[in-house]
Amino acid sequence: SRRHAKADERCVRLRALIGIGPLTADAMVASVGSAKEFKNGRQLAAWLGLVPTQHSSGGHTRLGTISCRGDAYLRMLLIQGARSSLQRAKTVSAEKSTPEQIWIRQLACRMPFGKVLVAIANKHARQLWAMLAREETYDAEAWLKHPMVQRPAGQHALRIAGMA
Repeated sequence: SRRHAKADERCVRLRALIGIGPLTADAMVASVGSAKEFKNGRQLAAWLGLVPTQHSSGGHTRLGTISCRGDAYLRMLLIQGARSSLQRAKTVSAEKSTPEQIWIRQLACRMPFGKVLVAIANKHARQLWAMLAREETYDAEAWLKHPMVQRPAGQHALRIAGMA
């Protein structure tokens, strides 16, 4: 598995994402392939069971626990990778943090531990879908290039955008 993860260029691309190791990358490629079966990353996350169940009635939306559908082994690997990402985000200094690590720290301040792990795993599943379906490499600052995203203020944001 590790040998395959080093040889397959898709696995090498996936491993650029923090929290995704050789086992997760190999399992993702084995389970999902090119990810073209899914219309978007949200569908992949739902297929993996990384979205909440809905119990809605009478105009009230009630979200429950994760749906636990799909590949349980791959879901477990993504949750463990999310745990690694959370630990790294907590230990890295604010000046050296990536935008994703800043987002993870903010999430950890306002949500319970388990929900944070599922949110990170969901985001990783969506990012992995984009990397596989579009055959792209990981770009930590891709969100800065989107025209609808407001640019955050401060020195760190300017440094990320290449203006400082």
